[in-house]
Amino acid sequence: MKGIILAAGKGTRLYPITLPVAKPLLPVYDKPLIYYSLATLMQAGIRDILIIVPPGEIGMFENLFGTGADLGIRIEYIEQFVPKGIADAFILGADFIGDDSVCLALGDNIFFGPGFRQKLRTIAKSLVSGAMIFGYYVSDPRSFGVVEFDKEGKAISIEEKPQNPKSNYIVPGLYFYDNQVVDIAAGIQPSARGELEITAVNNVYLEKGELLVTTLGQQYSWFDVGTADRLYNAASEIRAVQRSGKLIACLEEIAIRSHWISLDQLRETANKMKQTPYGQYLRGIVYDLEDEV
Repeated sequence: MKGIILAAGKGTRLYPITLPVAKPLLPVYDKPLIYYSLATLMQAGIRDILIIVPPGEIGMFENLFGTGADLGIRIEYIEQFVPKGIADAFILGADFIGDDSVCLALGDNIFFGPGFRQKLRTIAKSLVSGAMIFGYYVSDPRSFGVVEFDKEGKAISIEEKPQNPKSNYIVPGLYFYDNQVVDIAAGIQPSARGELEITAVNNVYLEKGELLVTTLGQQYSWFDVGTADRLYNAASEIRAVQRSGKLIACLEEIAIRSHWISLDQLRETANKMKQTPYGQYLRGIVYDLEDEV
């Protein structure tokens, strides 16, 4: 399975914060926002990743991640010159996807919670055909895409920002698809607002009876960091959770626990950041693993 991060949004709702810097590079407490999306894909066991970035911004992302070799993964970059909607990710990434299945993570969505890694890996390994989206319970879903599904997790309907929602489950920015998605995305028509909507892609799978929903319970946290308030709330919760001593979205930790990098690679990265809490956390992992050897 391949992974795509759509990180090309201009972040206009965050102006003037995002005037000098791309939204996915904004700090969310102690890490850039895009760390959280990349952590999601890595937790799913995905090592081949395409990051779709704003025009002229590839260099900034390369400065952050390079080729991905330091994390034991492979990262490619491509620019989205015209914002055409979420489904455009599969058109831009068609050559990258090839004949594989794909997971799309939005660059401004943050997920974390107990057992999330295992949930993601199970889906990535088991998805043979069709599509899998998530359902996240909210008290007022009218501002989101809303999914209705049966007891077996089969989607019944998806509506975009309905006034009378059929369920309280919204669709957050993380999607798993088989290879059909490349042709499906190429065949949908722009919506009234001129975008290739991900809901249109999901509806094609729904009509085929191939759209499944897995719920994220209240033990999971999800943030769509599109406004200053949401950015602040996400940072505050991450700070609170990390007081336990466990970091969220520590990419090097995911890589070493997945056996994608060596202890020497982890040690080198930890030493580069030894004066920061992040680097000290990595050094703690190094010490623990040295004791295990």
